[in-house]
Amino acid sequence: MATSVETAAEHERILREIESTDTNCIGPTLRSVYDGREHGLFVEELDVRIRNHDREIEKMCNHHFQGFVDSITELLKVRGEAQKLKSQVTETNRHLQDEGKELMGSMEELQKCRVQQRNIASTIDKLTHCLPVLEMYSRLQEQMRAKRTQIRDTAMTQLRDFLESIRKHSDKIGETAIKQVFSRSVFTGQGVAGFSLKVSASELIIRKLFLELWELAKIQRSLDSSVSSQPRALIGRRRKEAMMMNVNGIDGTPVPGAQDLVDFSPVYRCLHIYTVLGLRDVFENYYRKQRRKQARLVLQPHSNMHETLEGYTRYFNQIVGFFVVEDHILHTTQGLVNRAYVEELWELALSKLIAALRTHSSYCDNPNLVLDLKNLIGYGFPVSQLFDMLLEMREQYGEILLKKWNITFRQVLDQDNFSPIPVSTEQEYKNYTSQFPLQDPELDKLPFPKKLPFSEFVPKVYCQLKEFIYACLKYSEDLHLSSTEVDDMIRKSTNLLLTRTLSHCLHYAIKKKNVGLDARHSAEAEIYTNLNAKIDQFLQLAEYDWMVALQGGGTSEASDYLMDLI
Repeated sequence: MATSVETAAEHERILREIESTDTNCIGPTLRSVYDGREHGLFVEELDVRIRNHDREIEKMCNHHFQGFVDSITELLKVRGEAQKLKSQVTETNRHLQDEGKELMGSMEELQKCRVQQRNIASTIDKLTHCLPVLEMYSRLQEQMRAKRTQIRDTAMTQLRDFLESIRKHSDKIGETAIKQVFSRSVFTGQGVAGFSLKVSASELIIRKLFLELWELAKIQRSLDSSVSSQPRALIGRRRKEAMMMNVNGIDGTPVPGAQDLVDFSPVYRCLHIYTVLGLRDVFENYYRKQRRKQARLVLQPHSNMHETLEGYTRYFNQIVGFFVVEDHILHTTQGLVNRAYVEELWELALSKLIAALRTHSSYCDNPNLVLDLKNLIGYGFPVSQLFDMLLEMREQYGEILLKKWNITFRQVLDQDNFSPIPVSTEQEYKNYTSQFPLQDPELDKLPFPKKLPFSEFVPKVYCQLKEFIYACLKYSEDLHLSSTEVDDMIRKSTNLLLTRTLSHCLHYAIKKKNVGLDARHSAEAEIYTNLNAKIDQFLQLAEYDWMVALQGGGTSEASDYLMDLI
């Protein structure tokens, strides 16, 4: 009985396992049934279980059958409605396609209309900008038919304003043009010497006025104080390097041209109008006449131009500005000015310029200003006439230097005490011998402290002589002179300095009533010292009788030697 219960429980387990297990894994389960030799009983239980499941399935089908039938019936009804909906959708799609064709056509027409509208708006805008020109052209046609001169008078008024404007701003135009051409010439390796006078009109103006005026003047003044200890061969190179570093200015921005600073449209407009009216010759004569008048005004220097370098700078800038404008007109108009006209103006300017420089430089008594002016001409005007004038100015420069050193020598003499220089150390001795090349073997052997055989006047004058020679050398630079000519110039100037200037200063110092008063105290002290030493020598050499006998009434008498000494 117990065995049957266990068997039934085992079969129940196997059945549950079969119900819950995948069919791929049912083989081992059935194998365990056959191994138990109770497969007949298991089959019966399996049949019972199958019948139970069949009854459950039948109950479930009976329960849901009516709903299934209702669903099929409803589906059959929906099929008819779906057919109607499909036919309606098809009809609607056909209507949409037909209507869409008309809409696409309308959209294409709208797009074309929009393009036309945009083109019309753009055309209106362009015509609006062109209306002033068209109106001016229309008025011109009317005035030309009516032979009216209003537009000609208006253009002439604008031309007069233009001429007045460039006259006032010619110095600024010249300064800007010089900077532009100087920078281009420096960085392309062009020099300033050896230029020919017969060149193109542009080079005729620019090469003759080739200078960055204000910056060069400042560079020259700074170099004068910094290269005094440099060899002569380095001076020109240092100046060129400094000019190349300062040619574009501090900010390094490109220098504008003349066309960027001046509006030449009044000239072009007036030339065109007079050409159309057949009066081109009248306009050319008027323009050239007015520019000749302006050239005379530009070439007339200020009365105080010789006082500062800025006066010369502004004068040169005005001349450059005038010819830069003429050069631009020459290259941008056809026949308004020609090359012969520009060369004629330049010859006039050159003669006026030389006369003005010769006159105003004669008023100058500052050697530094004369030297700066020489540098301006040397860098800016490489023509033979100006170089000849520079050679003439060399004599004037020498006279100015002699006047300056005359004052310097007198100041040195006034400060001198005319007493030997005492030196107490080797360093002081070397300092003085470095200033003045003293060669005295006997003095070198003397121990310190010792005195030099001259006063402070000698080394100071020697240093001033060197400064004078260097000042003469600075003027002779860039004048294309040979070494022999330079040496002769230095020798002549130095001889004049020694024989005339220094000699007069010495005569002046000797004739002064108070000469040597500063040395009185030291001279008196030296006299007392020597006198005491001499008295001591007399006393040491004398045979003095201290026990001399009394004479007469017993009054003592001095020794004969003391009487002689006194």
